[in-house]
Order: sequence, then structure tokens, then C-alpha cells
Amino acid sequence: MTTRVAVLGATGYGGVELVRLLARHPAVELTYLSSESYAGRRICEVYPHLQGVEVTLCALDPDEVAAECEVALLALPAGKSLEVVPTLREAGVRVIDVSPDFRLRDEAQYRRWYGRDHTCPELLGQAVPGLPEWYRDDIAAAGLVAAPGCYTTAALLALAPLLAEKAILPEGIVADGKSGVSGAGRTALKLPFHYPEANEDISAYALGGHRHLPEMIQGLADLGECRPKMTFVPHLTPMTRGILMTIYASLAEGQDEESLREAMTRYYAEEPFVEVLPAGKWPHTKWTEGTNLCFLSAAVDEAAGRAIVLSAIDNLGKGMAGQMVQCLNLMLGVEETTGLAIRAAYP
Repeated sequence: MTTRVAVLGATGYGGVELVRLLARHPAVELTYLSSESYAGRRICEVYPHLQGVEVTLCALDPDEVAAECEVALLALPAGKSLEVVPTLREAGVRVIDVSPDFRLRDEAQYRRWYGRDHTCPELLGQAVPGLPEWYRDDIAAAGLVAAPGCYTTAALLALAPLLAEKAILPEGIVADGKSGVSGAGRTALKLPFHYPEANEDISAYALGGHRHLPEMIQGLADLGECRPKMTFVPHLTPMTRGILMTIYASLAEGQDEESLREAMTRYYAEEPFVEVLPAGKWPHTKWTEGTNLCFLSAAVDEAAGRAIVLSAIDNLGKGMAGQMVQCLNLMLGVEETTGLAIRAAYP
């Protein structure tokens, strides 16, 4: 028996990755795909690599979505989910949303970072963070899952066990994130993302504060039982997909490289998608391409007394579509790896 699933925003980079994963998922039937740009066309015409996926794209209509599916996966821009989720939830449709609209519990924080009022704050308390390694049981029972941002996922998976075990200090954490250009989305045609500008270049952006920073602080405050003081600087790199996060934090007394690695291993030893690397081995983004994997490692700068923690994911995989499918599997009660047992292409 299959579950009827909708993907809203199906022709953006994250949406089409969802369709790719769900098209081969044995417990899912794709019944509704929305696209404002390509309504009326089959998705396999828009994306020929999806040959055999004959679903016709529709302009987004929340009432139609509610009639056509049991679970909706939303890959919509900021603000758009606010227009859709109340109707879906009222109709009993379970929702996994990767937009920022339900990630921050504080309305004022949402207004500050996204420049608009939250129009359905009553749903904020119902949204479960979509990080399966830490919220597995809550996700399985949830009606509304707020999938974290890609940078946030990379940071939380790396830092949460170390803060929870008090292996590092919460003050003065510095996260240096490097992302592929697909993280900007398919319709972000601003000058820095054009090939002649981004190729053979690397640049920092959002130095005044990136929108994922309040998510990181909120998540770490919940998981690590402390409110960290943290600086986050993202960088645009000339690759299509992938995130490498390098994080610097002060070591707690008595901690060393081995104890950092042991702390991460204790939390993730049984996790199917998180791999803690052995001593002296550092993650590469290429290892994650097209997968739902996260690779973690740790080192210590002895002279400075600082931990160096590294995290690598595919921003469209574990940072978005793959993690959403992992959440979907938990909600459906099927094996968590269903549809996600994919190896990266190399080189």
C-alpha cells in the first residue's frame, strides 16, 4: 500500500531532487506536483532525466493539494508556506516544510530575519524540527515538520553532541561554512551566481548575520541545553552542490581529540546517515554528492586549546531533499533508509 504524496515547488533544485528520490520510493505515489513556471507540462518534459515520471505540473492550489495527497513536502520560498500550510493542516494533511516559515519559534525573530509578519503563529508551537538523529520519535508522530536549513543541519550534527557532553565551551564558537552555488536556488539570478562570476572564485557573504544563524542558536540551545554565543560566516564556492562546515570552539577542561571523536561516535554509532571518521581523516563534499550522508571529524589545535570540527553534507541531500524523505519515512513508519540507499558518484 502506498501513500499519496505531493511536492510543492517541484521544479526548483530542492523540489526536483525530491521528485528524483520519491519516484523510486516503494511506499510513495506522487499525486501532485506544483510549479508556477511550468504548469501544464509533464515534469519529465521539463527535466528529461526524470523519464518515466509522467505527472503533470500544476499551479499551486492548496485546496487541490489537500484533496490529492496525504502528505505534502514543501520546497517553497520564504513566506509562501504561510499561505498553504494552514489549509493543509486543517484538512488533515501532514506536512514537511523546508522553507524557513516554521523553523523559528519566536515570531519576532522571524520578522527580524525575513522582513514579514508571521501570519499563522498558532502553528509555530506544533512544528517539530526535522532533524531525525535528534527528534526521531517527535517526527514520527508529527503533523507538521520544519526541516532545518542546509547550513543549520551541518552545524547541528557537528556541534550538538559536543555541547550536550560539555566537551566544548558554548562561548566564542566560530562556524565557517562553504556552499555550492545550488544553495542559492534555481531562480536566484543575481550577479554573484552567474557562472563567470562564481567560477574560479570564492567569496564570503552575509557577514552581518546569515538567516540560518538564529536557527543554529535555537537548535543548539535545545539540544546542548545551553545558549551558545556563535559567529557564522558563509562562503560561496565554485561547485554545484555540497557544504563543508569548519567549526572552531574552545575545548572544555580535560578534553582532547579522542574524547571529541568518542562523544560524536556515542551519539551517531547507530545512525545510518552520519559517519564519524577515524583520526587523521577529514571529510570531502564529493563523498556526499547525491546522498543523504553527513561525514564528521574532529581535531585539536593544542597551542590554542581549540577544537576544530568538520562536517560535510550535500546541501540538496542531507541539507534538504534527502532529509525530508528521511522524515517522511519516519512519519510513514517504514524503514528510515527507504529510497535513500544511494551511493555518491565519484569522481
